[in-house]
Parts: sequence; C-alpha cells; structure tokens
Amino acid sequence: MREKLFLVLANLFWAGNYVFGKYVIEETGPLWLTFIRWSVAFVFLLPISYKLERPRYREVFKQWWLPLLITGILGIIGYNLLLYGALEYTSPMNAAIVNALNPAIIVILSYFLLKERITWINMIGFVVSLIGVLFILTKGHLEWIFQTSYNRGDLMMLIAGVVWALYSIIGKRLAVPPITATTCSAFFSIVLLIPFLFFDEFPLSGLSKRGIIGISYISLFPSVLSFLFWNTSVKKVGPSYAGVYLNFITLFTAMITFLLGETISVPQLIGGVFVLMGVYLATNVPKTEVSNSKDATA
Repeated sequence: MREKLFLVLANLFWAGNYVFGKYVIEETGPLWLTFIRWSVAFVFLLPISYKLERPRYREVFKQWWLPLLITGILGIIGYNLLLYGALEYTSPMNAAIVNALNPAIIVILSYFLLKERITWINMIGFVVSLIGVLFILTKGHLEWIFQTSYNRGDLMMLIAGVVWALYSIIGKRLAVPPITATTCSAFFSIVLLIPFLFFDEFPLSGLSKRGIIGISYISLFPSVLSFLFWNTSVKKVGPSYAGVYLNFITLFTAMITFLLGETISVPQLIGGVFVLMGVYLATNVPKTEVSNSKDATA
C-alpha cells in the first residue's frame, strides 16, 4: 500500500513541474530554472545518496565519469532546457501529453540501438501514440500534418522525448546506483551550466512571491521527493508495474490545469487518449524493462 501511495505522489509532483514551470520561466527563463532546480536538488541528493546507497564517489567518478557526464548533458541540461523552453510556447497540458510518448520512444530506440525485442503490437502502439501527438499538434485536423508551421513548444517536447530516450538507454548500461548516478549527473550539469549563466541575466530583484514558491516546489518535490518515492517503490514492485503509474502525470496535469481555471480542449482529450493507449501497447514488451528510475523523472 505504501509503495502505491509513493508512486501516486511521485507522479503528482512531476505533474506539478509542468504547471509551476510554466509560471516560473516567465521570471527566470529555462537556463536559470534548470540551474537552480538541480543545484538545490544536488544539495539534498548528495547526503541522501550516502545514507541510502553508501557510494564511493572517487571510484564512481574514476570508472564512469564519461557516461555520467553524457547523461548529465542529455537528461538534465538537454531535457530540462527543452522542457522549460517548450513551456514558453505551449501549455502544460500539451507538454504533458507529448511527454507521455517518451516510454514508446524508448522502446523504439532500444530496438534500433540495443537490439531489444519488439513485437508488432509494440509497433502498432507506437503508431497509435504518434497519431495522438499529431492530433494535438494539428489541433484535431490531421489533414494539416504536412503544413509548414507547428507550435514550437510541442515540437520542442518531441525533441525532448528523443533526448530523454537516449539518456535512459545510456542510464540502463550504468553499473551505478540510481540516486548516486543522478547526483553525479547533476554535479556535472551544474558545472557545465555556470559559464552560460554570465550571458543570461537573472532578474533577482523582480522575482515575485509566486516565482519563489514555484522554484522551491520544482527544486524539492519533482527533483528530490519524486525521485526518492519512485526508486523506493520500484525496488518493491518492479519497474514494469511502476511504469503503469507514469500515465498519472498526464491525468494529474489535466486536473491541476482544470482546477486553476484553464480549459482542456477536445483535441487534447482525444489526443491524450490515443497517446496513453498507444504507449500501453508500445511498452508491453516481454522480458524487457522499459521503465526504470531513469525513465521516469521529469
């Protein structure tokens, strides 16, 4: 029972990342939000990793510094900049629905890059989920597929999905405990981001109370608590069972969006149903672990 509650809370906090991120980037921008989020998270993840996994960081850095650096560039810098950049142009609901395509992308790329098993059902599921995304991109008019202009934010989320899939595939090959691996990737990302901050002014004097609350939430709940809840549960119930709960991100985003007084369009509803149905089919891969601790964070 506790593991189920943890899975629900983890996805609820990840859903909040889309909603709060939409507000916060108006004051900080994607670069500063990414840097602050993972700097604060690193402060908490470091002692937590020592407590739960007792890593020897000197040996970890010596053996795995290059893949951890790459995962930091992809999963923390690349994915977060694309996600928060996308929220400047699209709605949290659209971003969450397109992001729901990620597990299916991981299955497809794992087939091509890792030669993992895939079935016709998986392929059909990927096509169905892709149709759902296209339904959202074209606002319900699939005949517009070949138009020359799409919402920039939705396209950025599609690219973010590919980046996250590559990050997840590399993460599967790391013989490093998940919290320790994320802590190391966060460290590398923070160091790499610092030089770019000098070219992106941070409006500290103009940061509102809402912005401070949003940054605090994003830095602690989806970055630290969700990750801990997720990994604790995966150890008990397994990645396949836990992966089903990732669909709650879209559901919770829709609920939060509705409670905040924003409307949910018919194309979003229809496209969301197609995406979730397709992802269910696409990730139904026997003896293949599609969702692990690295596949989940958002």
